[in-house]
Amino acid sequence: MGRELMRVLSALPRVLRSDLLTWVRDPLPPMVGPRWLARLPHVLVALFAIFAAAGAVDGSGPDPRVPLLTMAQAAALVAAMFRPIPAWWTSTVVMVVAAKIVEPPAASWDIPGGAAHRVMSIPWSVQLMALQAGVLFLVALRVRPRVVGETLAISVLTGLACLMLVNPGIGPGQIVLAPPFFVSVTAIGVLVGVGAVLRGERVARTRLFTQEERTAEERARRTVLEERSRIARELHDVVAHHMSLISIQAQVAPHLVKDPPEELKENLAGIRQSAVEALTELRRVLGVLRSEDALEDEARHAPQPTLERLGELAETVRGAGLMLAIETTGEPRRLLPGVELSAFRIIQEALSNAMRHAPGAAVRVQLGYRPDAVTIRVVNAAPDRPAPPSSEPGHGLLGMRERTVMLGGELVAGATPDGGYEVRATLPADAGAPPGEDTT
Repeated sequence: MGRELMRVLSALPRVLRSDLLTWVRDPLPPMVGPRWLARLPHVLVALFAIFAAAGAVDGSGPDPRVPLLTMAQAAALVAAMFRPIPAWWTSTVVMVVAAKIVEPPAASWDIPGGAAHRVMSIPWSVQLMALQAGVLFLVALRVRPRVVGETLAISVLTGLACLMLVNPGIGPGQIVLAPPFFVSVTAIGVLVGVGAVLRGERVARTRLFTQEERTAEERARRTVLEERSRIARELHDVVAHHMSLISIQAQVAPHLVKDPPEELKENLAGIRQSAVEALTELRRVLGVLRSEDALEDEARHAPQPTLERLGELAETVRGAGLMLAIETTGEPRRLLPGVELSAFRIIQEALSNAMRHAPGAAVRVQLGYRPDAVTIRVVNAAPDRPAPPSSEPGHGLLGMRERTVMLGGELVAGATPDGGYEVRATLPADAGAPPGEDTT
């Protein structure tokens, strides 16, 4: 026990030097809210300092040093909003100087002492003590609890020492029990405690807000990865299907020509071999995306949808109660598989979002075929009733944006002036894609 106490006492000067001899800027933890609200405490502190200094000037009495000391204390209060420890040192020095040089005392108090009464001089004005309490409060708002305890203890001990010097015939016990000292110390202690609690609550709230931001960023990153994995699985099916067709056609082609030359056979065999190798490599690299629990067997082996199935999608959503109108402009044609799949998925996701977030609203889908692109516009009117709460964030807009960026297209989504929502996408299309039958 003795060794532990000696170790603590020997380390005390080093700890105090590290905590209290610093010029580090230590502002408040960032406030979550409007910028003007974050500046409000600074304005209030500055106004308090101005009023306190003005009151000292008006009631300073014959000693001209009183307003100077009060203004210095007010400046320390303002500085405590940015550099609390240097401001506290300045405030403490001002209190010591005031106790040493200011005469007559600002107030006095009768102290019983046996048969006689003694008068305890109080050298500080109300303004000086209020400003000192304000500095300690700002220190408690900005520094660690240990440093707050150190500054409060040194301030109380300094005040007690000053009163003992000013009142040499009064013992420290009488000073401590005197109502002015006892009430002042208690009030300052409560104020410092409130400041420490407010700082702890604000630091905890800031950490929680930061953690929520990190969680949201991680959730968004995971959502993007999941959507990209889903897109990769779908494109894996499309590419694998066409590579298989190339391999089969290269194998069958020599049998469609009477007496094919050897060079043709060798070229077709090379094409087939390259297609088989590419298909094998594709399955090796992208096949891991098809985890066993990713999709049901029926969905896993079903063909990927195209715009030809837009009518089936319309019937499904109308059966769910959605008022849907589809318009097609331009000459419908067969697009590249990736474009077909992405266009269908964008319309599907937009309709899902409309059903989820705009119940009872009418929805219009406009599909436009242009020579160099296909345009998609899905717009819904304002909902006629509040949307039910969602259990988890959706992936709709992220998925649409990922598909559009993958194809080098553009996507714009946002609210409409009438309270609805609109999704517009432009997907580049290959003008040389094989034409298909017109679809309505």
